[in-house]
Amino acid sequence: MVASIVQFSDNTWSKHAVSQSAEDKNAQLVLCFGAKGVLQQPTIFDTVKKRFPKSEIAMCSTAGEIYHDTVQDDSLVAVAITFSSTRIKTASVNIRDFNTSFDAAQGLINNLIAKDLAYVLVLSDGNLVNGSELVKGLNTGDKKVLVTGGLAADAANFKSTLVGLNEQPSEGKIVGIGFYGKKLVVSHGSQGGWDTFGLEKEITSAEANVLYEIDHENALDIYKKYLGPDAENLPGSALFFPLSVTIPGTTKSIVRTILSIDEEKKSMTFAGDVPIGSTVRFMKANFDKLTVAAAMAAQETSSYSDLKPDLALLISCVGRKLIYGPRIDEEVEAVSETLGKNVPLIGFYANGEISPFRDRGNCQLHNQTMTITSFYELP
Repeated sequence: MVASIVQFSDNTWSKHAVSQSAEDKNAQLVLCFGAKGVLQQPTIFDTVKKRFPKSEIAMCSTAGEIYHDTVQDDSLVAVAITFSSTRIKTASVNIRDFNTSFDAAQGLINNLIAKDLAYVLVLSDGNLVNGSELVKGLNTGDKKVLVTGGLAADAANFKSTLVGLNEQPSEGKIVGIGFYGKKLVVSHGSQGGWDTFGLEKEITSAEANVLYEIDHENALDIYKKYLGPDAENLPGSALFFPLSVTIPGTTKSIVRTILSIDEEKKSMTFAGDVPIGSTVRFMKANFDKLTVAAAMAAQETSSYSDLKPDLALLISCVGRKLIYGPRIDEEVEAVSETLGKNVPLIGFYANGEISPFRDRGNCQLHNQTMTITSFYELP
């Protein structure tokens, strides 16, 4: 497997020095991550296709583009991959053609199932698709097959996102890429790095991703009480105080980002479902722990002590990017130092991250989490 990471800026392509040597015309798969404004340019797909004429091309809008050990805005970055023994198959669906996000995901994954399927990468619309239902549908496939990916973003606007497969990107698309063969090893890592505080409480009233009551008390009032003076800066300050949620029937918590609050209804809307009966704890940001968590996620993907990954795909959360601010490069630098500075890194900041917990199993929808997928193609 040969991976080459490139950038398109000012109508010019440039290749990162860490890229492995390969002919662009021979690349089998190209993953493109770009700002929505860039992907809205009517000729952007043709521009990419011209450089990579034989490739399957997937495109996804972002809240920031990860280009090796730096984070950029308003750019287009890509990785071109050439395999020696692995084959790929791509599929896409549009959420508008299905009744639910669950149905759309199930339709997508069924198009990719095969005996030698080793891994599936999913890039989904991040506005029209319900991420929680999406992962439930993806989990109806082969339980032994690893699934990771992310929800497209549009900076921090949460209005509309773009995804495309072998065509100009558009709203509502969900793309799946299947990787097949015995030579490919794909590992994953996922870490948050948040501090929890306060007592564990139970969700007693909620609908999908809208939370109304915790322990039979108004959730927004309780949230404001725990935030103290920071409550005056809501909803912006909510990014610094997500919720740790343990869903009934599970033992591991997931992080849920607060997207908005409704003062009239006294409710909070999250970037993923918050089911009744779930237990919750409040969380707060700690810069050092966030960076350590990114390094830990990278460490989890190190499948071989004597072998470096051919490529690492990083999908982190828009909320983390807003919290880090000008220090955002710190978390990707931590990943680079952990995996090895010559390992090509590519990725984006997302509206939601798709990855199992460390012990594999079903994929989950995460928020405020650094997720990493590392690829090794064995000789």
